Amino acid sequence: MKIGYPCINQSLDCTSSTTFRLASYSDERVEQTVAANLACLQRILEYNVAHGLLFFRISSGIVPFGSHPVNTFPWQSRFAAEFRAIGDYIKAHGMRVSLHPDQFVVLNSPSPDIVQRSIAELVYQGSMLDLMGLDSTAKLQIHLGGLYGDRDTAIERFIATFHTLPAAVQVRLVVENDDRLFSLQDCLRLHAATGTPILFDNFHHECLNHGEPMAEALRLAAATWHPTRDGVMMMDYSSQSPGERKGKHVSSIQEDLFRGFLHELGSLDADIMLEIKDKEASAHRACGILRGLSLVPPAPAGYTAPTFPPALTDSSALPPRKARTPKKPVAER
Repeated sequence: MKIGYPCINQSLDCTSSTTFRLASYSDERVEQTVAANLACLQRILEYNVAHGLLFFRISSGIVPFGSHPVNTFPWQSRFAAEFRAIGDYIKAHGMRVSLHPDQFVVLNSPSPDIVQRSIAELVYQGSMLDLMGLDSTAKLQIHLGGLYGDRDTAIERFIATFHTLPAAVQVRLVVENDDRLFSLQDCLRLHAATGTPILFDNFHHECLNHGEPMAEALRLAAATWHPTRDGVMMMDYSSQSPGERKGKHVSSIQEDLFRGFLHELGSLDADIMLEIKDKEASAHRACGILRGLSLVPPAPAGYTAPTFPPALTDSSALPPRKARTPKKPVAER
């Protein structure tokens, strides 16, 4: 079992997803930005290893405009050594990583243009994992897509598109059950047709299900992962933010609920990604719980877990995020 958090480490003074506006594009800016993003990614991974947080979701924005036709800079060859070194570090320390292309990647869109742009984005993100020399247990996580007024047709369209994907993308792809449109049962149907593993999201299942108890749902999802090709089941964990709209993620881990979830998980092995707003702060707390239950290795002798100021542990006082240049939808790039 491994525990982790996605993309951003709020304890460090860098980000691995720095970008710039399309109008400001130049090969020089791409080179400078990728170099800085990879350097920050290495720092994040080193922080995580030092604290036993061995599951990490890498930012999709390592390479600005990585799948956009404007980007003709040969970043794959320019940064081949850096990507390989990061991959070697991941493997040497028993880490696991994934990427989660954003919501604009829609393989079941009725628009051929959106589908082709979505495939290009998956090829770009998968190529980073390939450059790292990571095997197919490093995954690309997406949602099934949109309903477009007809659930059956939407699922069949995804299946048809899946069979056109490059093999290198197919073997990394996992599909997450969501909280509004496509349930675990829909993802199981997709798995039956494509073999795509289900990245189970416990909170989404609480929001959208067909009456399956959590323990049963976890076992159904785990059975879709091939032990060698796919590895241990990856999953997302979160819970409802008290007093907020249904589906809003909690700001800081609720330890009693997490312990209850581990009871539901039982003897199943899973690599757990915390989709919780305070990122590594909750990951440290969750890791402490797992260590106490002997579900992950004990901390090294002399280890002292970091403490976090109220801004990182009080769910009502999270630090503001840095302003980011908004991404255009795939359809508009």
